[in-house]
Amino acid sequence: MGRVEGKVAFITGAARGQGRSHAVRLAEEGADIIAVDICRDLPTNRYPLASSDDLKETVRLVEQHGRRIVAVEADVRDRAQLAAALEQGIAELGRLDVVVAQAGIMPLGGEPPMQAWTDVIDTNLLGVINAIHASIPHLTEGGAIIATGSAAAFMTGISVAQPGVDPGGAGYSYAKRALSDFVHELARNLAPRMIRANVVHPTNCNTDMLNSEPMYRAFRPDLENPTREDALPAFPAQQAMPIPFIEPLDISNAVVYLASDESRYVTGLQLRVDGGSYLKFHDFHV
Repeated sequence: MGRVEGKVAFITGAARGQGRSHAVRLAEEGADIIAVDICRDLPTNRYPLASSDDLKETVRLVEQHGRRIVAVEADVRDRAQLAAALEQGIAELGRLDVVVAQAGIMPLGGEPPMQAWTDVIDTNLLGVINAIHASIPHLTEGGAIIATGSAAAFMTGISVAQPGVDPGGAGYSYAKRALSDFVHELARNLAPRMIRANVVHPTNCNTDMLNSEPMYRAFRPDLENPTREDALPAFPAQQAMPIPFIEPLDISNAVVYLASDESRYVTGLQLRVDGGSYLKFHDFHV
């Protein structure tokens, strides 16, 4: 018996990266999957997003573990699309037990700037809320909601030398802080129904978002055209542990725990899988 045997998990941003890893890891532990991804690029996001072929590969990998999967191309910014995808999945798989709201973008330097702000807020914050709110009517006692935050949510006290220069980047951090507050309040209100809600906060994660030209520039602003090789020595600056990044699987293992009955009394948690990033910005406090 797997740790989530017989459960059905709804995952946004499932075509590649963390989302695919979560889908495969949950399937390994016995879950069936409802997988959603936009499967097209956004003009303000300066690295390619996942494709239809990427989503098909997620399907293949889940089915390789003998689990069922319903994969739908849908935009998390549109709650009606998410609700329709979810209903399609439930009609085929019969139930909903786990929500992993993790679709996200990082439009660093996106143009026009305020459209980059709009896109990242609509995807990383409203997209999470849309996925969760579409799911709540289908969840019953024992249900688990898991949102993907970021170590960026805890990087307080950083000065902003030039406000408004990069709304896409600023919007990313704001969205992650706001969704963390949202899930905290959500957990408080769902607790009497025995439905849990938690946030997992990765640090640098070895996905296409990190391995992109805009991110290389963010870590190596001293270079005109930095490569991954240039940025790699700078990646450890974000963690207390001497590592450049974590792997998607590190987050997926946390997701499996929060989705399973092993964490049946864990709710309202801000779970940091961050290599000690938080320790670089905060003293101990209660």
